[in-house]
Amino acid sequence: MELTDHVYSLPVTLELGGAERTFTPTAVETEAGLILFDTTLPGHADELEAALGEHGFGLDDVRFVVLTHHDGDHAGALATVQDRTGAPTFAHWAEAPYVDGREFPEKSEDDRYPAARVDVEVIDGVGFSTLAGPIELVETFGHTRGHSSFHLPEEQLLIAGDALTAADGELQGPATEHTLEMERAMESVAMLGELDVEHTVCFHGGYVDAGRERIREIAKGE
Repeated sequence: MELTDHVYSLPVTLELGGAERTFTPTAVETEAGLILFDTTLPGHADELEAALGEHGFGLDDVRFVVLTHHDGDHAGALATVQDRTGAPTFAHWAEAPYVDGREFPEKSEDDRYPAARVDVEVIDGVGFSTLAGPIELVETFGHTRGHSSFHLPEEQLLIAGDALTAADGELQGPATEHTLEMERAMESVAMLGELDVEHTVCFHGGYVDAGRERIREIAKGE
């Protein structure tokens, strides 16, 4: 789905444990190629490439990878994507040790996805120049220690990662069972409610035609 000019959601539907689950990375065009926000589970880079193919792209078009955080459904296919693209990877400094293998992923039990390099460790306010306008990193801690969301002010669009979720076309709060610090995560939701956002793409739930007003309701527990 093309969310707006030069911005694409990439739903990847996998059968896991007898049920279908859909994950939604996002791609944004730049003059140099695509920025890919998140990947998917390990072993499923081909499905990610198929999602890119729906918009006429392939993994060869990925110029940069940016992670919202280190959970395996977001970073699990990163090593394969790096091998196939050579794309430099950006991640928040608090997430980088879990991605590159210095630390064990916080929500994993006995196994982890293949460690992958982080080329640039970033912080709040870091920006990216794209054909859809500037993108700004917003620290949305709580789901993980260094979780980041990304705001495209010219498009009034939020790439939420897991700071928000969606179900049946309705924007919802972070998933309690998968969030390390729920109180802090809700503080992050309140902060997102101050941004100029009219529509949102969530990694779990995809695109939702809702923004600041609904985010503020969520922050209030509504």
